[in-house]
Amino acid sequence: MNYIKDITINMKLLTLFFMFLINPVLIKHHLHAHEIGNLEQSSLAELVDSTSPSVVTIAIKGKVKAQQNPFFDDPFFERFFGQPQPPREREFGGGGSGVIVDGIQGYIITNHHVIEKADEIKVFLKDGGEYLAELIGSDPGTDIAVLKIELSKTISQMPLGDSSVIRVGDFALAIGAPFGLSQTVTSGIISALGRPQMSSDGYGDFIQTDAAINFGNSGGPLLDLKGQLIGINTAIYSRSGGNVGIGFAIPVNTVKNIMHQIIEFGSVKRGLLGVIISDINKDIAEQLGLEIEKGALIQEVSPNSAAEEAGLLVGDVITSVNGEKTETSSDLRNVIGLKRSGELVKIMILRENKIMTFSATLGELVAQEPVKADELNSLLAGAELADFIPEGKIKAQGVVILSVLPNSNAANARLKKGDIIWAVGNTSIGNLENFVAIIKDKNILVLRVNRNGRQLIIQMRK
Repeated sequence: MNYIKDITINMKLLTLFFMFLINPVLIKHHLHAHEIGNLEQSSLAELVDSTSPSVVTIAIKGKVKAQQNPFFDDPFFERFFGQPQPPREREFGGGGSGVIVDGIQGYIITNHHVIEKADEIKVFLKDGGEYLAELIGSDPGTDIAVLKIELSKTISQMPLGDSSVIRVGDFALAIGAPFGLSQTVTSGIISALGRPQMSSDGYGDFIQTDAAINFGNSGGPLLDLKGQLIGINTAIYSRSGGNVGIGFAIPVNTVKNIMHQIIEFGSVKRGLLGVIISDINKDIAEQLGLEIEKGALIQEVSPNSAAEEAGLLVGDVITSVNGEKTETSSDLRNVIGLKRSGELVKIMILRENKIMTFSATLGELVAQEPVKADELNSLLAGAELADFIPEGKIKAQGVVILSVLPNSNAANARLKKGDIIWAVGNTSIGNLENFVAIIKDKNILVLRVNRNGRQLIIQMRK
């Protein structure tokens, strides 16, 4: 009998050990006992019950122009069949999730890409409430948008945590509406911190989690076990389109920064230092005689920029901004890009191996105003264009393609998002205005394009 009793006790201890690996809540108040105790401690139901009313489902509606066949622009076609009808519009829908961060004023946080191009935004609460939402503002660079709904009473809001104190291995919950299934809860851990943005025009970094995130989770919360918001779910890594245990969230400290700017000013006026920078490594440090191997090396200082006015020089290595380390050029880009124009920052540099500190009042990074190429020349239909202003520069140096619609004229011509058009034929382009003047009424275009450092020639004809 004692033998059987010992086996029973050991099995319970083994069960307790494995359950602790899953959730430390399971053994709270039971470390002194050989019994598992009250199994209700193993549930996260109370945590979900207290936080889920602050999570909303978002549905959007919008209209886009249907693509017109370039054949319709042919004078031969017009001669025999008359003037074609103007392009029709087609409706589209979509959605995602959001988080109520102010239950009195009605402010909701979601992703920019969830509400992008929406003409109508509807918000659905857990209690069945349905509201038309106003877009207060959004920031494509961090993928954050702020919505507002008109309230007749106070509703639940989610407490904001501190993403600077979370650690790899911490437990995390995701709540959202994957594939339209509202109030879906998944759990996991923080898999990694400081993951870089996936796009070249993005700012900040990501939290990586293995809590299941799928389409529709975008804009929803990533929570800690205290029920505090630690991130906004925004992206997944997947070749199939489904969850593979690699999801990404925008840290809540970044969210708070951008949210406050949007609520106060209606937009984000991103800071600009005005330097061209690069990483340094051991070989570069040795050639330059530097005693450090990390930092952002200044390769060029733009005239009349914040950097020039502060006294920064080519060859300086920026090591920190406001006490925050900048070990790479990406670190510097993020820390400056997340600050508002006009803000005073303290910059620590290494110059001839001497540590020096400068103060700089940041300039403003001019936002790229997209222009639909359909309005310029039908050969480029489906593309959105803007002035290309290199990082650290003040003036445009060509035209950048911001987006390309699938199966459009631009897509069929092999143009891609991120392409930089720097010349048409042998004529160089300074900015979008130059480009428009050159391509107007042309039936044939020969574009010189820079794609990730490679030079391409793309021919288009009607």
